[in-house]
Amino acid sequence: MTEVEFHFNVGDKLAYSCRLLRKARAGGAKVMVTAEPNLLAQLDQMLWTFSTTEFLPHCRSDASPATVAVTPILLATSPSDPAFDGSPYGVLVNLGQDIPEGFERFERFIELVASAEDDRLSARRRWKHYKDRGYALKKYDLSNTADNA
Repeated sequence: MTEVEFHFNVGDKLAYSCRLLRKARAGGAKVMVTAEPNLLAQLDQMLWTFSTTEFLPHCRSDASPATVAVTPILLATSPSDPAFDGSPYGVLVNLGQDIPEGFERFERFIELVASAEDDRLSARRRWKHYKDRGYALKKYDLSNTADNA
């Protein structure tokens, strides 16, 4: 069963995502990130510029199938696209407000939740959805951590 984690009180979702993706990449994980198109575009730009000393290889879901196959970080509006069936991505990170269709195909699923009220309300709805379906949920409160810039 998919391991579901919520990271609450994320100060800056994009900056935190970059650090999370860097850590996942260092550990050899293949990660798919899902969100609304405008947020994915912002993350795409930030992944190119957030560090002057390293590069996190990534692509968008509209890249060629050959590129998607070898890229460790994929930015996609939906993990349910049939093109990703059987994909090697083991981790899904959701920056969006909705429940990603097909999240259950991943070994690990991470929901990032900012402290803004609208983000918290939609996270509560998603939490209830996963809990009602029997997923064991892990909660990480980042409000008092140095890693939450």
